Amino acid sequence: MNGRAVPEGFLWGAAISAHQSEGNNLNSDVWLAENVASSTFLEPSRDACDSYHRFAEDIAIAAGLGLNCYRVGIEWARIEPEPGRFSSAELDRYSRMVDACLERGLAPMITYSHFTVPRWFAARGGFEVADGADLFARFAERATRRLGDRLAAATTFNEANIQRLIKLFFRTPEEQPGIDAMIAACAEQCGSERFSSLLFADIEKTESILVDAHRKAAAAIKAGPGSFPVGLSLTMQEVQGVGAGNLADHVVDALYGPWLDEAAKADFIGVQTYTRVQIGPFGKIDPPADAEMTAAGYEFYPQALGQTIRLAAARSGRPVYVTESGIATGDDTRRVAYIDAALAEVRRCLDEGIDVRGYIHWSLLDNFEWTSGYGQHFGLVEVDFETFQRRPKPSAHHLGAIARSGRIG
Repeated sequence: MNGRAVPEGFLWGAAISAHQSEGNNLNSDVWLAENVASSTFLEPSRDACDSYHRFAEDIAIAAGLGLNCYRVGIEWARIEPEPGRFSSAELDRYSRMVDACLERGLAPMITYSHFTVPRWFAARGGFEVADGADLFARFAERATRRLGDRLAAATTFNEANIQRLIKLFFRTPEEQPGIDAMIAACAEQCGSERFSSLLFADIEKTESILVDAHRKAAAAIKAGPGSFPVGLSLTMQEVQGVGAGNLADHVVDALYGPWLDEAAKADFIGVQTYTRVQIGPFGKIDPPADAEMTAAGYEFYPQALGQTIRLAAARSGRPVYVTESGIATGDDTRRVAYIDAALAEVRRCLDEGIDVRGYIHWSLLDNFEWTSGYGQHFGLVEVDFETFQRRPKPSAHHLGAIARSGRIG
């Protein structure tokens, strides 16, 4: 294998989230939103990849490829299905998952919240209510008490600034009435006057409480047991200014708000990059007419990763892990090309002296992609959603070979 060695201890991984892969997450806010009659989800998650029962197989696949890290979520709605009532059985299951990682030589990197919350938490107002921060920290403390002595790293929230990305680029005024109807139906199902689901909530009501929740949860996790880095992952798409008077700097500020400052206080920053966004003097510009587009509807542009790593390192001053990088495509040769181009950017950043400590691909499995359902395939591994058979793709073996070599060209 050509290329130069990565630093000692570099993490080569793949990621999944709890809700998107486990299936039957009955007590979560998103499960309810998927299943009300007025849902804006293309389809419900149902069994997902059945990783709830098959996590040992998934971990064995990741290890067999030659990876040394597994980034995976734990599900608050399973661990605390009713307020203050924690499930020893579910904590034991996640403990077995952590042990399975260690037995296979994978460093377990845990995400405490990957967009979902318990249904009861959403029905009391979610992160729109100030003490929501304390309740999240209580969950983090209880989970860490059971798992912390064996963790390699953790993040509090996945893409803590996701609401900002959605507001900037993905949510249109025309969609809001449908979302409002879905949320109202969820509230009615819960017998509540309100229901706050993070992916659909008003950022003006939630962000200050989310910042407080991150701080309090990070402190609870750091209290141990265990001694491992606790970071913050952000969605960081490259923002490219085009032409005189472009608004790129304004868009960067709008995308990150307080979160880069919060990352500067963490042990590391997790960079999650998929594409670029070009910004002119009047806002977002459509991709070039000849641009290759992914199945998720955005431009194929793995080169974005270099700029976002540089921005993360410069603005936070913290070590960088690429906690997500990947592509939605049905053509696995394009996934191989994407991986190679993204890793070339990692190599450039390492050569510039930036402290990049890992590359974690999204995702290990083809899984449930939120409102888009099952039509977008990000996985290194194909999943038959009827039989749950896993089939590693050529891209999986390609990334695994690079990981085993410990070298990037």
